[in-house]
Amino acid sequence: MHYIEAPHSYSEYALHKSIYLAGGITNCPDWQQEMVHLLRHTDYTLLNPRRKCFPITDPNASHEQITWEYHALRDASVILYWFPCETLCPIVLYELGAWSMTEKPLYVGVHPEYARRTDVEIQTLLVRPEVKIVYSLESLAEQVQNHKFDRITRTQLKTA
Repeated sequence: MHYIEAPHSYSEYALHKSIYLAGGITNCPDWQQEMVHLLRHTDYTLLNPRRKCFPITDPNASHEQITWEYHALRDASVILYWFPCETLCPIVLYELGAWSMTEKPLYVGVHPEYARRTDVEIQTLLVRPEVKIVYSLESLAEQVQNHKFDRITRTQLKTA
């Protein structure tokens, strides 16, 4: 497994089997590290937007972070979503809505007590009925481990 954390460059892994870890960052547990642990024996590149230390006093940090996320979402082979129960994750809901309208492979996990669980379930079913929503990080990791990386995304073809 390769691990890339924002804002570090991942260009050398751009065409590798990459998974963007989309989901709650603020006011929730570090579920991303649990997912890293669950996928540690794979040959995937995990793109983690959650930094160990976010420089909150740096006025340029937000722009750098959002730009990194923007490019990483487009370059990743797969997007994995986790909606924890501690926060509503408004940006993640936005990203799921946007990426649901594409052909990019998506994996969606929702904590059983997530406040907008029904919204995620119905909206995803309407637009991407092939996406099977799961309710634990372990089930989400299992889905990803069974993914067949047999195609390169359009964005990756443009940059190759």
